[in-house]
Amino acid sequence: MHARLLLCGLALWPSLALAGDGFTWPEGRKAAVSLAYDDALDSQLDNALPALDRHRLKASFYLQLSRAPVWTRTEDWRAAARNGHELGNHTLFHQCSGRAPGRDWVTPAQDLDATTVAQMVAQVAFADTLLEQIDGGKERSFTVPCGDRRAGDGDYVDAIAGRFVGIKVPGDAVVADMATLDPDAVPVLAPEGLSGPQLIALVEEAGRKGTMVNFTFHGIGGDYLQTSNEAHDALLAWLDARRDDYWTATFGEIMRWVREQRR
Repeated sequence: MHARLLLCGLALWPSLALAGDGFTWPEGRKAAVSLAYDDALDSQLDNALPALDRHRLKASFYLQLSRAPVWTRTEDWRAAARNGHELGNHTLFHQCSGRAPGRDWVTPAQDLDATTVAQMVAQVAFADTLLEQIDGGKERSFTVPCGDRRAGDGDYVDAIAGRFVGIKVPGDAVVADMATLDPDAVPVLAPEGLSGPQLIALVEEAGRKGTMVNFTFHGIGGDYLQTSNEAHDALLAWLDARRDDYWTATFGEIMRWVREQRR
């Protein structure tokens, strides 16, 4: 009898250990979903934001502070923040490496290769100051423009990591393992041309893994790196109908939860 109980206990040990050490999401949901939008594009205000509000989902908008829509439509961004959406830091000038393939659009003033770490730190800090003038917030998250970390004299992302609750870098949409996730290097996919079912399949993959899925869209039904309005709305409608299974929240909110779970 004792031997049988011992064998049963050993058989249960792996699941008990997993339950004790496992990562959990609010209210036992399967996974977290971060919907984000880079570069402060008109199509995000005109198409993405109304769709998000229609489905009562919150998202993160990473503003490049030098872009015209930030200042010609400041009240629209401010209203989005008041409604629970996150305004994130995407630098002043969207500095990227001009050496990379297909970077003919990078101007000398935007060239990360010719920018120092100190200049990038100052640029990011000033972007935070301008964002605070829009939404009054102080704690933010950050998306690395083009995923390029290396300035002319070093890795500037390492120098700004302490400023942010989370930093996103290019990678797979679905986080492989929450236990090993680096909050200062969270992988994110920038979808272009994916269908609604393709986007939904990535969310379901995160649900099977119990992790999170990170989308950073650009144009929605317009602008560049487009996702169609139809595909975008199909994803939002699916998430709206499954909010008990998937936690759709701002990236900042998700990363605050992640950090809290690790304390």
